[in-house]
Amino acid sequence: MNITPKERQIQVLNALVEGNSIRSTERMTEVHRDTIMILLVRVGNKCQKIMDNRLCDFHCRRIQVDEIWTFVKKKEKRLTNKERLQGEFGDQYVFVALDAETTLEFMIDLYRRLQGNGRIQLTSDAFKPYIEAVEEAFGGEIDFAQLIKVFGSIPEQEKRYSPPKVMEVLSKIINVNPERKYNCTSYVERQNLTMRMQIRRFTRLTNGFSKKIENLKAALALHFAHYNFMRIHKTLRVTPAMEAGITDHVWEWEELLH
Repeated sequence: MNITPKERQIQVLNALVEGNSIRSTERMTEVHRDTIMILLVRVGNKCQKIMDNRLCDFHCRRIQVDEIWTFVKKKEKRLTNKERLQGEFGDQYVFVALDAETTLEFMIDLYRRLQGNGRIQLTSDAFKPYIEAVEEAFGGEIDFAQLIKVFGSIPEQEKRYSPPKVMEVLSKIINVNPERKYNCTSYVERQNLTMRMQIRRFTRLTNGFSKKIENLKAALALHFAHYNFMRIHKTLRVTPAMEAGITDHVWEWEELLH
């Protein structure tokens, strides 16, 4: 990879953040897939370190959280006992906060990044571990509600591909008194759709899933760095990081390839 021209490396990274698979990126850029993987991990790890340093002590008032499922190498039910003990294969849950290993660690990490922010309102879906994790991380210093969706049944012939129909949405107050009009997870759920469309590893019913946990983490870091620091959003006319005052310029790939 050291002899791959920087212009070609940028071409590879642009293809990856637009949702292309490793194989299709290889065909388009004529860069070997092993080189592409090395580049992904190197730049992804650098993105993670930079975001850990930058995404702290910023101010938010209302936060939505959600989780998105994927898997590494095999789905959980197909793991051998040896693979299950290794802990790096099978079902993986990615936690996302919008205005992340376990739910508790995610919430503690979120709390640390928001210290000094004042009281916030947090909305999640009905994932039960959030209740204990939010209490453990934030205590009583938060207004917290969950949205509980009641789904209808799916006809037998459509179960494999069709999502269930939402019949009712219930708002459950967990802590103190959040404003009901802000009890919503629509934005973070739309972000999950963006992840499914722009990270090939999350595309359902394909063979593009991650084979190593390291590669999955690198792909996620690359996606969120690009989405927050490099991509100018039409509604904002700047990047989300610029809108939040975290940075004063649009990142370029050259900053991550040093």
